[in-house]
Amino acid sequence: MTALEYAAVGKVFPGVVALDGVSFSVAPGEVRALIGENGAGKSTLLKILAGQYQPDSGTLLVDGTAQRFATPAESQAAGISIIHQELQLVPDLSVGENLMLGALPRRLGFVDRGELRRRAREILDRLGEPIDPDARLGDLSIGRRQMVEIGRALLRDARIIAFDEPTSSLSARETSRLMEIIEQLRRDGRAILYVSHRMEEVFALADSATVLRDGRHVLDAAPVSAADEGRLVSAMAGRTINDIYDWRARPHGPTVASIRGLSGPGLVAPVSLDLARGEVLGFFGLVGAGRSELFRLIFGAVPRTGGGVSINGADLPVDDPCAAIAAGLALLPEDRKADGIVPLASVQENVALAWRNRAGATPLLRDRLEATVTREQIAGMRVKAANTDVAISTLSGGNQQKAIIARWLMADARILLFDEPTRGIDVGARSEIYAHMYRFAEQGGSILFASSDMPEVLGVADRIVVMREGRISGILSRDEASPERLLRLALPDADASASAPADLRMPA
Repeated sequence: MTALEYAAVGKVFPGVVALDGVSFSVAPGEVRALIGENGAGKSTLLKILAGQYQPDSGTLLVDGTAQRFATPAESQAAGISIIHQELQLVPDLSVGENLMLGALPRRLGFVDRGELRRRAREILDRLGEPIDPDARLGDLSIGRRQMVEIGRALLRDARIIAFDEPTSSLSARETSRLMEIIEQLRRDGRAILYVSHRMEEVFALADSATVLRDGRHVLDAAPVSAADEGRLVSAMAGRTINDIYDWRARPHGPTVASIRGLSGPGLVAPVSLDLARGEVLGFFGLVGAGRSELFRLIFGAVPRTGGGVSINGADLPVDDPCAAIAAGLALLPEDRKADGIVPLASVQENVALAWRNRAGATPLLRDRLEATVTREQIAGMRVKAANTDVAISTLSGGNQQKAIIARWLMADARILLFDEPTRGIDVGARSEIYAHMYRFAEQGGSILFASSDMPEVLGVADRIVVMREGRISGILSRDEASPERLLRLALPDADASASAPADLRMPA
C-alpha cells in the first residue's frame, strides 16, 4: 500500500489550469522528488496536501483512503507535515513557541515554560542547532529559521512529510545535517515528498522523481539514480539547456559606483570597491559572511558607522533608501516574502511601486500608462499570472522574483543589488533571469549580486568578491576564479594570503 497517492488530480483557477490530471504515489520509506519549473504546479499539489486547496477533480489518497482536507488542521491530524519554502513562522515569538505552535504544553491552565524549553531543546539538539529556545525567532538568520520549521515537523511525528525547497536558505553544514535527517526519516518508514530545483540534491537523496510541466505530469524516473540529468531538465523546461549560465563577454565603461571605507552592522572591516558600467560583480561567501549586510548598507537600509557611497561621482546621503532609488540604485532582497513584495497587493501594484513617484502625469493618465507599462514589463519577464490584478502572493516564488525585477526595470534603475537572485527558482527560470541580467548590463546597467551558490557565481560574474566573517577576503577576476580559490578565501580557517590581491578595488 502506498502512503500517499495523487490520482488524476486537477485544479483550475480563473484563467489558469494549475493541475491537469496529475497522478503519482509515494510509498512508506520512499523519497520522491517533485521537480518542475516555477508555475508547473508543485506548490498547488502541496497546498492540496496541506488542506489549503481542495482539488476540482481526481482524488487524494492517504494510506489508501480518499481524503479531502478542508483545513490545514485536518491535514496535520492525518499525520501530514509541510515544510514550506516561504516560512510559516511568527517572527515575534520565541524559537520554542514557534516549534510548538498550536500544541504548547500547559500546566494548571498556563503555558508550562519549563516543559516548552525541554522539548524545544530536545528537537534542536536532534537538528544539531545551537539555538536558544528563548531567542526571538525574528532575530535568527533565514537559514536557522528554516531549521526551526523543519524541527516543527519532526515534533509532530508526521508520517508523510513534504519539503518545499528546504535548502534554499541553508548553509553547507545545515544542508548536510538536513540530508542526514531525511535519511533517518526514510529508515523510519516516513514517506517523503521532496521539492527542489537543485538537481544534485535530487540525485543524492531521491529514490524516484516526478516531473511536472505546465500543470501536467510529464515524466517519472525510478530509480532516479539511473536517470539522465539532461533528460530530466529537458522534461522540466520543454527544451534542452546546454548551459544555463551562457556567460558572454561585454565591454565595461567607466566607474559608476564607488564605495569607500563603508562600515556598519555585520561588517568587521571597512569595505572599499568600485563598480564599472556594464559590469556584473558577484559576491560569494558562506552564510553569515556579511554579504546581505553590505548590500543593505550600500542601499542605505541600515545606518552606516563610517565611509560612503557615490553614484556617478555624487555622494549618496547617509541612510536614505529614497535617495538611493532616485540615484538609480535598487535592492532586490534575499527574503522576497518579508522584504520584497506587498503580499496582499496586486501584481500591477507591486511592479509599479517604485515607478509611480516618477510617472509625472495626472492620476488618470498615470493609471492608464501604469497598466500598459506593467503589462509590457511582466510580458518581457515572462511572469506567469492570470492577469495583473491578482494578488502577487498567489504567484510562485520564481514569478514573484521576476515581478520584483520588473519593478526596478520599470523604475529605470541603472544599478541593481541582487541578494540571492535565484533562491528557490527552477533551472529554466534561472536561465531567463541570467539572460535579463546580461541584457541589462549590455545596455549600460551594472549589477552587484550575492549568492551562496558557487556554480552560479562562477558562471555569471565578471569579477568575484569573496567575503569571510564580515570582511572582504579577496577579489578575483573571472579567469582567476576557481572553486578551490573561492573556498580558500571563504572558509574561516583558510589562509587566503596567497590568493587575495593587494588592492581590493577595481584597477584604474
